[in-house]
Amino acid sequence: MDVVLGTTLAVSTCSTNQKFSIQYFLKKKNGQFVSSFGQDEWLWPQDPFIARDTLYIPLLVVQGLPDAPPPFNFKVAGHKIARIKDFKADDPHQWPVDYLDWTHTLASGVEALATTSVIHHNYVYFYPLYRYAKDNVSISGNILARISTDHLDNPANYWEYWTRDGAWQKNFKPNEVKIIFPVGVSELSVRYHMQDQQWMVVYLSPEKKGHQLLYSTAANPEGPWSPPSALIEAVAEVDPRSPLYDQHTFCYAGKEHRQFAKPGSLVVTYVCNSSEDISNPNSFLRKNLFLYRPVVKNIKR
Repeated sequence: MDVVLGTTLAVSTCSTNQKFSIQYFLKKKNGQFVSSFGQDEWLWPQDPFIARDTLYIPLLVVQGLPDAPPPFNFKVAGHKIARIKDFKADDPHQWPVDYLDWTHTLASGVEALATTSVIHHNYVYFYPLYRYAKDNVSISGNILARISTDHLDNPANYWEYWTRDGAWQKNFKPNEVKIIFPVGVSELSVRYHMQDQQWMVVYLSPEKKGHQLLYSTAANPEGPWSPPSALIEAVAEVDPRSPLYDQHTFCYAGKEHRQFAKPGSLVVTYVCNSSEDISNPNSFLRKNLFLYRPVVKNIKR
């Protein structure tokens, strides 16, 4: 059995008669599966968005750490974005892609920019995972950054960051930046709910290996955000009372998918992985294919 790591690309569609379909596209080179993003780099896609009729896919540049123990034997080394001006072809591998390097345009300490992406008032809002420890200042959590859709192709000097004083600031200062979500997660969702006239954030708590799916609401993307409440009290894959439980499992990447939800419900997903060695054919991960794939939950509100 081949292990495919971060290489699958899929396109999902919803028809007018409420039917859902998904088509997967695998890319091969010399008989081996290869990544759909980049040629000689390890790139992880984050939350895509469309601005000015162009599709943008933010990407984390990931480097392996051969001396570190798995599964966290890697580090984020930069940020790129795939710019796709023409995405009409049925096969996404035929889309013409330009890769833009955003690494040096961002504030130092941004570890994951597009934990979620939101188009709002001609800006793209992000809630980056940010960590900083220097000069007796220690900061960790998700901050709020934005950039005008006019400057996506050349973002240097156009980033703005939300501060503790309740203002947007281009001159980034770690001791002035506002921590929006102290949990500090690399993936979440922030979406506007028209019927409630509120923004909602959904994420998986990093505590206890990702044991709860949480949400908060706010009238504005900047907040203030309500205290978190549980959408799922106990995630089965990390609940010792569940038949799906294994001591090596951890869960993450909780988020909402508003486009798939019916009135009065939320469609959310999360993903679970294992700290066991993936090369071990007898590992829980290799024997249980429900791991390392999205878990879908339809939650009534």
